[in-house]
Amino acid sequence: MKYRAPRGTRDILPDESWKWQRVESVFRETAARFGYSEIRTPVFEETELFARGIGDSTDIVRKEMYTFADRKGRSLTLRPEGTAGVVRAYVEHALGRGGRVTKLFYFCPMFRYERPQAGRYRQFWQWGLESLGSLSPVVDAEIIHFSVSLFARLGIRGTEARVNSAGCRECTPAYNALLKERLAVRLPEFCEDCRARFERNPRRMFDCKNEACLTVLKDAPSILGSLCDGCRRHFERVQAYLARMSVPFRVDTSLARGLDYYTKTVFEVHYHGLGAQSALCGGGRYDQLVEDAGGDPTPACGVSSGVERLIAALESEGALPEAQPGPAVVVVTMGDEASLAGAALAAALRERAAVEMDYQDRSIKAQLRDAARLGARVAVIVGADEVARGEAVVKDMASGEQRSLPVGEVVGEVARLLAA
Repeated sequence: MKYRAPRGTRDILPDESWKWQRVESVFRETAARFGYSEIRTPVFEETELFARGIGDSTDIVRKEMYTFADRKGRSLTLRPEGTAGVVRAYVEHALGRGGRVTKLFYFCPMFRYERPQAGRYRQFWQWGLESLGSLSPVVDAEIIHFSVSLFARLGIRGTEARVNSAGCRECTPAYNALLKERLAVRLPEFCEDCRARFERNPRRMFDCKNEACLTVLKDAPSILGSLCDGCRRHFERVQAYLARMSVPFRVDTSLARGLDYYTKTVFEVHYHGLGAQSALCGGGRYDQLVEDAGGDPTPACGVSSGVERLIAALESEGALPEAQPGPAVVVVTMGDEASLAGAALAAALRERAAVEMDYQDRSIKAQLRDAARLGARVAVIVGADEVARGEAVVKDMASGEQRSLPVGEVVGEVARLLAA
């Protein structure tokens, strides 16, 4: 039987995995600059953690979670998002003891049972940041700044942050009542999912992707008019910080995030090159989630981004090379003794650079052609004559110039050419 990857999953093969390595490398470096440390949580958690934290009115909990019973009948779920597991670990290990702010990041796979389509998988990857322990709006602005900065460092230009407020538990009940009052007469115009959201949590209707629903929602009242004084002041300060940080942004009163735990600031960063579904990342503040997970009241803010969409944006922007960068040096050999000498040179050269050599006893011409195809800057050639003389030929692949040198001088000469 010939097996295939399960529907909605895929293999990330070597001709593509280098793109993921680049994204992860730049992400980790940027996270370090902003003072974040890595956390790695289990790939599955107790189902109740997600159901309670994300919200039972969300599509994730209602339709998309991979939930199973273990051999003792306990309900477990593959993580569909990162924040709930981070909050559980924060509480379990008392990471905020002493009142300090805890800044964490992750880069890992998530799992949601969705209809597979272009750029959307049932196992997908996300990076995320979580900052726990501060009510200050500068935290919200800093995380938005991080996102814009990361995309710029990766080579994506022209991003725009869109910000809104989700209010808090004091001001959202009045807004929900207002929404229901205004939308009730037009309820038949909404899709089945939105009609269900209307009953459970009408704000979730803004998260619908149905164009007909979004058209009706254009006439819905903005939450900004219903904010309490604390939420209003917080949102004004976030905007002030963003302006002083020179972060491009605009207020988008239709913006809603698909998770119930958000309070106050919500945001997305958009990139025009992705078309209608242009959001590269999204996040916001979740000041009640730690307490809901059994911890002390702890304000928090975070962001996450799908790596698949980010790579698609990088490709659209032309911010990635067309092919994986090849080795800097290729060792070319002919014959058993030359292969021994070449392997020794490759071992020494790998202390300085990426090195490849032939494993198939091909002709020197074929090996040099392969070196050019790989984009190697230097070829080190060892044949029977070179072995007899204790030498090797060092060839500059760009200029075509080559020199025969004693074996002991090869590493230094290659280092010189690579540094030129």
